[in-house]
Amino acid sequence: MALTDRSDAELLMQFRNPVTKEPAFTAIVKKYQERLYWHVRRMVVDHEDANDVLQNVFIKVWNGLENFKEESQLYTWLYRIATNESLTFLEGQKKRSAVSLSDVESGLSNKIKADKHFDAKQLEWKLQLAIQQLPEKQRLVFNLRYYDEMPYEQMSKVLDTSEGALKASYHHAVKKVEEYIINR
Repeated sequence: MALTDRSDAELLMQFRNPVTKEPAFTAIVKKYQERLYWHVRRMVVDHEDANDVLQNVFIKVWNGLENFKEESQLYTWLYRIATNESLTFLEGQKKRSAVSLSDVESGLSNKIKADKHFDAKQLEWKLQLAIQQLPEKQRLVFNLRYYDEMPYEQMSKVLDTSEGALKASYHHAVKKVEEYIINR
């Protein structure tokens, strides 16, 4: 059985063994890197930025996995780290450029439009532009629900927010996205 086919519990047990620590970590990275990449990419938009953030995520995972208490699923814990790293990155961009968050969001929209594959007539591009217009929290909730199909219960653990607040955020986000797509 390949290491990536093993359960999270097995991988964590192997990670805690000095002899199998590195192969177990490699298996965890391989198991989750693509899902985490797309989660991060939807937040920061740019491929290079997403790779940088993801690298920071896995550094934090390496440093913190020894103390992971398994009170939540490994996947939930990883998503929380990825979310926090993405938000920290966006916040850093905002501070470095000394502009408002709306300017950063506008910059993200411009990155989408600058993509060589961008076609304003295609619904997927309109959807991406609509998502970038959302406030940060709504954008995060929308992405987790729409793309990752994450249940509200799990999202509540990742974001440390009540399920009711998440449902309201998602509802408002959907309405704004619909309005943007219809009016463009």
